[in-house]
Amino acid sequence: MITQRTFCLLFSIVLVSASALAQPGKWQQRVKYTMNIDVDVTTNKFTGKQQLEYTNNSPDTLDKVFFHLYLNAFQPGSMMDTRSRELGKISIGGRLDWDGRVKDRILNLKPEEVGYQHINALKMDGIVQKYRIYETIMEVQLSKAILPKSSVVFDIDYDAQVPLQVRRTGRDNPTSKVQYSMSQWYPKLCEYDNEGWHPTPYVAREFYGVWGDYDVKITIDKNYILGGTGYLQNANQIGYGYETPGTKVVRPAGKKLTWIFSAPNVHDFMWAADKEYKHVTKVVRPDLTLHLLYKATNATEAEWLNILTQAEKAIPYMEKTFGAYPWKQYSFIHGGDGGMEYPMSTLLVGPGAWLHEWLHSWYQGMMATNESLFAWMDEGFTQYAEERVAAFLSNKKGFVQQDNYDNYFYLVQSKLEEPLTTHADHFNSNFAYSIAAYSKGAVFMEQLGYVTGDSIRDRILLEYYKQWRFKHPKVNDFIQIAQKVSGLQLDWYREYFVSTTKTVDYGIDSIWEEGGKTRIRIKNNGRIPMPIDLQLTFKDGSKELHYIPAYLMFGKKPSESALIPRITYEPWRWTHPDYTIESSRKLADVTGVEIDPSQRMADINREDNKIEVKP
Repeated sequence: MITQRTFCLLFSIVLVSASALAQPGKWQQRVKYTMNIDVDVTTNKFTGKQQLEYTNNSPDTLDKVFFHLYLNAFQPGSMMDTRSRELGKISIGGRLDWDGRVKDRILNLKPEEVGYQHINALKMDGIVQKYRIYETIMEVQLSKAILPKSSVVFDIDYDAQVPLQVRRTGRDNPTSKVQYSMSQWYPKLCEYDNEGWHPTPYVAREFYGVWGDYDVKITIDKNYILGGTGYLQNANQIGYGYETPGTKVVRPAGKKLTWIFSAPNVHDFMWAADKEYKHVTKVVRPDLTLHLLYKATNATEAEWLNILTQAEKAIPYMEKTFGAYPWKQYSFIHGGDGGMEYPMSTLLVGPGAWLHEWLHSWYQGMMATNESLFAWMDEGFTQYAEERVAAFLSNKKGFVQQDNYDNYFYLVQSKLEEPLTTHADHFNSNFAYSIAAYSKGAVFMEQLGYVTGDSIRDRILLEYYKQWRFKHPKVNDFIQIAQKVSGLQLDWYREYFVSTTKTVDYGIDSIWEEGGKTRIRIKNNGRIPMPIDLQLTFKDGSKELHYIPAYLMFGKKPSESALIPRITYEPWRWTHPDYTIESSRKLADVTGVEIDPSQRMADINREDNKIEVKP
């Protein structure tokens, strides 16, 4: 039965999808998954029947398609296994560079512990198709091409084995003791966009998925409690805390239960299951319910329950700052191997990462950039947002992004930095990837506030949300929004900070008095041009801000303080190594000079950014 609420939700989704396709020159593919999964908990195997309606909204004729078969990564000698062991031969700072969760564990999996997906039948519109499997990628050569603006239906029958928990997906997590963490678990269609197909093998990291709707039936031993992506459609038959309050739950006869989930307008589907889950819900407003499924194995009850308390406090600030959360629920689920985000849900090995993973609902769940190519737009933007929300929750003042800046500076000093344009799987080290994607990505956003002004940057974030949610933005899409909102040219900022490993390094060269005025020469010792905020402090306690726009901005940011007068100069041309400013105050009045007192500019050597003037 379609209720008024359901109709409104479906209508809004249609509008979102239509608007995405209506943009001139913009299009994206669409999927509708219908799955029937039957799990045998005694063997840790499951069978699946999957029907996939695929709509080709592109102007291209497709003669083949690609699917991800993620579970095949968990076999000795796989690309994931080999890559982990090869990186484990590298020592950085006295630490082996392999992922500590993976190491050589895949190599040592026994036959009953490996993962696999066996395709038993594959049809398109009822016709058997030829396919070839390249480990975690299946290429299907179509018997009939998919024409532009047309739809086809794929039917796939398969069987699979759930691997021992190694990375994200798996069973019997050794830390959380959760039975099943089912992410990257079904044959998933690869994304096709204006750059072509993206059949990225499952080697280590990030993902890219097609927007669509999921209807999923999971049949499993009735003693198991499930949580994950989507709305449970048969809650009053299932119970376990999902039922309508006051309802008497009458489960069907038999040893198994079928859980029926529906997830609209998402790009992936995750679920988890355990017999000992405790399920707690919190209605934070009429259209949003938070779910918490946990086991008190590696954290206390109070630590787990505090997630819901803090989440209720955080959501108004999150929506005001980053945009409205569009779905009617979110689930925090114990499992995984640290923390990993999925639409409408997350897997958490412990309660500590809940905020970061939930914020991925914005910079992965809604934006869904190609994480393999733009990991920093996912992890970095989320890391930045996490620091802001955490500061709000704890009432922390001051410069809240300092840890991210320190990590970035450490990466620069290591000489192992690679450009943010590097594919997530192609970094030379886990070390360089982690700091680049998370911390340098966060620095990008905080430093953008230095360039445009924090209030303008916040408007950029909301406009980015407004224009690009559910549309797979890329870095240039973000920069175009930033330019329109700020009125500044920012292509140089993208070029220098994203595409290169060049660094910012300004310093105070000299200070002197001339003609009764104080003059200060600033030098650019780095390779990235930036606008300059230089603050003078005087004996009487007053301050004066001297602002030099960067030439390539072709504009200036608004004054950020009504209390400190600002003197604005002609732009600093990036070809010129130094720039001199002057104050009408005498040198004897000056007690301090500082470049960027806010510390938002990622200057790798701040020792020459500040001097105290002694009498």
